[in-house]
Amino acid sequence: MSWIETLFSTHSAVQGIVILSLICGLGLFLGKIRIMGISLGVAFVFFIGILAGHFGLSIDADMADYAESFGLTLFVYTLGLYVGPNFFSSMKHEGVALNLWSLAIIAVGIILTLALCRLTPVEMPEMVGLLCGATTNTPALGAAQQALGQIGLPGQGAALACAVTYPLGVIGVILAILLMRKLFVKKHHLNVKKNNEDNTFIAQFIIVNPAVAGKTVAQISQMTHLKFVISRIWRNNQVLVPLSTTQLQCNDSVLVVMNKDELQMLEILFGEKVDKDWNKTKIDWNAIDSNVESRVIIVTRPELNGKRLGQLQLRHIYGVNVSRIWRAGIKLLATDDLRLQYGDRVTVVGEHEAIKNVEKIMGNAVQTLNEPNLAAIFLGLLIGLALGTLPLTIPGISIPIRLGLAGGPIIVGILIGALGARVHIISYTTRSASLMLRKLGLSLYLSCLGLDAGKDFFTTVIRPEGALWVGIGFLLTILPVLIVGWIALRTRKLDFGTICGIVCGSMANPMALAYANDTVEGDTPSVSYATVYPISMFLRVIIAQILIMTLA
Repeated sequence: MSWIETLFSTHSAVQGIVILSLICGLGLFLGKIRIMGISLGVAFVFFIGILAGHFGLSIDADMADYAESFGLTLFVYTLGLYVGPNFFSSMKHEGVALNLWSLAIIAVGIILTLALCRLTPVEMPEMVGLLCGATTNTPALGAAQQALGQIGLPGQGAALACAVTYPLGVIGVILAILLMRKLFVKKHHLNVKKNNEDNTFIAQFIIVNPAVAGKTVAQISQMTHLKFVISRIWRNNQVLVPLSTTQLQCNDSVLVVMNKDELQMLEILFGEKVDKDWNKTKIDWNAIDSNVESRVIIVTRPELNGKRLGQLQLRHIYGVNVSRIWRAGIKLLATDDLRLQYGDRVTVVGEHEAIKNVEKIMGNAVQTLNEPNLAAIFLGLLIGLALGTLPLTIPGISIPIRLGLAGGPIIVGILIGALGARVHIISYTTRSASLMLRKLGLSLYLSCLGLDAGKDFFTTVIRPEGALWVGIGFLLTILPVLIVGWIALRTRKLDFGTICGIVCGSMANPMALAYANDTVEGDTPSVSYATVYPISMFLRVIIAQILIMTLA
């Protein structure tokens, strides 16, 4: 039976893979179990890791460091890629508000830290370490240790305090989310705003405005700043596919795709709105008229990635209209200045033969979408890690700031996901592939994190100073979340999923995000997490140094 002992106890590459696979597999299996309607999902991997470490299982330190770093980097980068296509639109509409709620959580945590430093015998260096552990922010701990070195103080106390509170910092956010849901959340807080209803709206108008009659579609577009696409015209019992040179006439009935908030303005522009709902989930567009077809074509030709829709001149050359584009589950208005991305699902309206020609131009090779572009993923990881290690100098702070393993990759992931098409980088991955990469990375990260924390966790907690540190750290984790979460829910402006993402992002807690994604409908937790995480993480690094500098 010596081979079993070698497999589990003798440090080697094989032994490391066996231990991590055991922790991840058992944690993911048990994470599916529901107790009183609650399951922890991938978060259970962390607890299995703590138990494994407590009972003496370990792996080579270098291998553990590699697996933990690679897992965290892979998770945050692929998360950035996933939310990237809609990140800037989210920032434009509600990003400032989301970041203000995140700043409120950070502010409450700082006030509580300063108050506890006066009310307890814990000194500021250790208190800053407790804050870093409570918010699971190791870059902030590194910055605090550098600041302590600058003023001639040892950094071991801060590091030990962080290590003690880190496990409960991870768990505390999940507990806070659970308490919020049980105590504060009402039924309307769980309503999820569907992103695909926010970007496009279809309405039918009768042309009665004499200022529009007799003008071409192109002239009308130049008359106004409003963005819209006329996909069909009904005239004398015929259906026309409008071109830019098509003249509108009085009593024409036009089908218009627009942004929903511009509905009233376009009603003024065109005239009478027809009382018919064209935004139903299921409409057989091809049954409207036998001469006009509506088809969804997928962009799979790499050379189209990053090109503006207007550059293709589909309306002029082929006599078709592009009304909407589906991208990452979001409907976008197909304006001429919109840049196409690999994997976009383009709704084309026109005659059958014309659409077949457009299909050849765009590719529509569905099978190619099943092959993720791994080169873009590894390139993004490389750039993200380089950005994470780049020292950033802040005026008034003598020590350079670094974004770290989590900050750099998530920023690069967001930028490539949102803007990669402009430099012809194909970052498309299927939804299932993206989810698998994120769960793989997070499972590796949590298994190593729990394995390392478990070896000293219980012995440290039972010591008097350890128990005090754990209690303080737990308060620093859970109170800011509950206070700000309760206020945010009372305003009734944010759904519960969005608040969960804000909480997880402000506390730099990817495990709690995984729990929120597993238990909350929709992807609002991931979107709001990515919206607030970069700024929150950066501020916490600066704040840790400022608190240490108060000792100088």
